Amino acid sequence: MEIKVLRNILDANDQMAEQNRTLLAGKKIMMVNVWASPGAGKTTLMLRTAEALKDKARMAVIEGDVASSIDTVKLMESGVTAIQINTDGGCHLDAGMIHTALLNLPLDELDIIFIENVGNLICPGEFDLGEYKKIIIASTPEGEDKPHKYPLMFTIANACVINKMDLMPYVNFDIDSFTRTVTGMNQGVEMFPISGTRGHGIDKWADWVLKNLVKYRINRA
Repeated sequence: MEIKVLRNILDANDQMAEQNRTLLAGKKIMMVNVWASPGAGKTTLMLRTAEALKDKARMAVIEGDVASSIDTVKLMESGVTAIQINTDGGCHLDAGMIHTALLNLPLDELDIIFIENVGNLICPGEFDLGEYKKIIIASTPEGEDKPHKYPLMFTIANACVINKMDLMPYVNFDIDSFTRTVTGMNQGVEMFPISGTRGHGIDKWADWVLKNLVKYRINRA
């Protein structure tokens, strides 16, 4: 019975995800689903990405949290268009939540929407939101064992951002081992070592975002 109920939930979610995909395709807006554990640096990456894309692409962030709007306020104070979703205890965002957020964003004024999903390396990977790309952020203080412990999200991500590279001298993180593990699980994944606080590696990451925006729009021309 539990399996059937879960299947029904996922089927309904997938139908709504397709509606989101259709809506965004009509507007030629690329949507990117961003995953990470709490504290890995999702909001910092969003702020740095907004800086790098200024005058190149118009972006917004759908901010998902269990509670509070701290990160949304931080984004808006920096001039980033952002909208808050609080799950009230839920461990992930679903396609219905995203659909409501999309209807409350100025879609005609946007090129890219980033979904900053709830900080969690388990539940968000099960739910299609209608996104074009999936990104996972891992930070060096977390250690290189996360792909072994939470394989799904690393296996299906299109890109993996390794954040807090400036802390490498002070933490136990073997970047070579981490990279071998992730690329062994997911041969198509792109790897981006960065420092969100110092801005190192952001240009290469932003170039990847812009190249995928071009591909997305060509495929929907």
